[in-house]
Amino acid sequence: MRPQTISYALLCSLLIPSTHAATRLSEKYAPNFFTAAGPARSLPSSSVQDRLAAQNLLFQQQFADDMKSSPETATAFGNYQYNALLDHLSLAASAQQNAADRDFLARLQAISIDGFPDQDRISHDLLLHVLQQRIADYELKTYEMPLSQMQGVHNDIADLPNSVPLDTVQHYEDYLARLHQVPRAFDETIEVLRQGLKDGLMPVRFLLEQVPAQCAGTIAENPFLAPTKKFPSTISDADQKRLTAAITAAANNEVLPAYRRFAEFVAKEYAPHGRTSLALSSLPDGPRRYQNAIRKQTSTNLSPAEVRAIGIKEVARITQLMNDLAHQAGFSDLKAYRAALAANPKYIAKSPEQIVDDFSRYIAQMQPRLPELFGVLPKTPVSVEAVPPSQPGNATHYIPGTPDGSRPGRAVVATSNFAHRALFDDETVAYHEGVPGHHMQISIQQQLTGLPEFRLHLINNAFAEGWAVYAEALGKEIGFFQDPASDFGRLSRELLRAVRLVIDPGIHSEGWTRDQAVAYFRESGAADEPTIQAEIDRYIAWPAQSLGYKIGQLKIRELRERAKQQLGSHFDIRTFHDEVLSAGNLPLDVLESRVNGWISAQLPAKSSDTHHE
Repeated sequence: MRPQTISYALLCSLLIPSTHAATRLSEKYAPNFFTAAGPARSLPSSSVQDRLAAQNLLFQQQFADDMKSSPETATAFGNYQYNALLDHLSLAASAQQNAADRDFLARLQAISIDGFPDQDRISHDLLLHVLQQRIADYELKTYEMPLSQMQGVHNDIADLPNSVPLDTVQHYEDYLARLHQVPRAFDETIEVLRQGLKDGLMPVRFLLEQVPAQCAGTIAENPFLAPTKKFPSTISDADQKRLTAAITAAANNEVLPAYRRFAEFVAKEYAPHGRTSLALSSLPDGPRRYQNAIRKQTSTNLSPAEVRAIGIKEVARITQLMNDLAHQAGFSDLKAYRAALAANPKYIAKSPEQIVDDFSRYIAQMQPRLPELFGVLPKTPVSVEAVPPSQPGNATHYIPGTPDGSRPGRAVVATSNFAHRALFDDETVAYHEGVPGHHMQISIQQQLTGLPEFRLHLINNAFAEGWAVYAEALGKEIGFFQDPASDFGRLSRELLRAVRLVIDPGIHSEGWTRDQAVAYFRESGAADEPTIQAEIDRYIAWPAQSLGYKIGQLKIRELRERAKQQLGSHFDIRTFHDEVLSAGNLPLDVLESRVNGWISAQLPAKSSDTHHE
């Protein structure tokens, strides 16, 4: 398990598990429910108090186990206990993780939740969901395909200087220790990739062929020396000189050679055997594999055909709204309006810096308006930066900060091929990645109290991305998107999310070629050419992940409309948003149940107070 970025990423979009470390519980409860030989049974006579204590203890133990098994995730969560270690990525490490998952699942299932308070029931069900999904992934050997042009050890390690604390001599020593382990991380990944090759579990060849060039870009950039360019003033000159020499030696003599060996392996031994079929369903047990991906990324049991039907309906609805906007702008049709915008130099980036500045400006203008939409506000700051030049295929994404705010959340903006990137959708994407989107939701989740710790870090893709897409339109509701072209950009982004529901199952269930997918995308007009090319490759490399955006957004909008209809004039948009975010990241069915309960609880308490949406 590795830390995930979010958006194109969620990175981020594995389900990130964790557990409960908020309150120390006495070990005396353990013997009542668990035995060394295996899962114990919850005794009928066990009190609610004892069973709650046992469950909370299990949450603590499982979270601690996850943090120990993934030091990089621990660091991302602000737990610096294992800062000197890199994750183990070997086949043995995956098997060990699976054994632990099965053990914790059996122990959790042995605890009866009869009589538990609502939040404790939710916590129980959430961890069940996480563990069951991880076990399903292991059974399908998804861990044997950890590499693509978007994800993999080569990109994770390249971000290492940005993902660790560097404020003390000890933290620099920890960073140095991790650099020494980079060759091992690459060697373990090669072991896993070779096993995937034996099992016929191969990513698509033409995407794998991009990886060696990405490695070459990292080698040329050598980001691993960045921490030596600016030390905290509290570190002495002698330590600075010593650490600079040691880090430089490790980077040049260990890390970069490991990158070269990995790039050569991929180019010569691995990529040539990549699959030529784009469809995930072409792999062994393919249809089940794709259905598992849909379930994982949308937290629903929608079939590929049902996903596609929703997409076709949404494409038609949004296209009509865009037609209306084109007519209002004085154009005869949507095609003419698009052509005029594409040719307008006002909306064509002049430099990478202009795109980054755009994002910073839009996030800054939203910040003081958040109290109109939320009662609870994030405490962690957010920064904006460009995607590293060594990762030109990487899309714009968000990387969470630490819960204590010591490292800000990071909106990482794609700027490659800038002259072909339209600026009129920057406002939408800035709200998506920053506030009130990912940064808002994740920062609120990190500062929740009274919940098991795993719920402060849990990621369900459909909730995370669905919220971010829903949040884009909140800017319009409070008076932003004053430029009609920017509003057109907002609808274009929503159209893109709908197009995904058609293309993803088209590729992975219906056998579409890349040319078919590109043609449909172009015909929709949902994006510029660089975006189309990157998006198609993304859907191929990361099946079903892109479905969570629109599926999640539709569910949140549905719940909001339900609340408005049932609560009438007593509906308060701030209270609704706080309720959606106040339990952390939830599967969509759990979110719906929770909001339904909240609506019911409000009905008897209606008063003459006036609330404004």
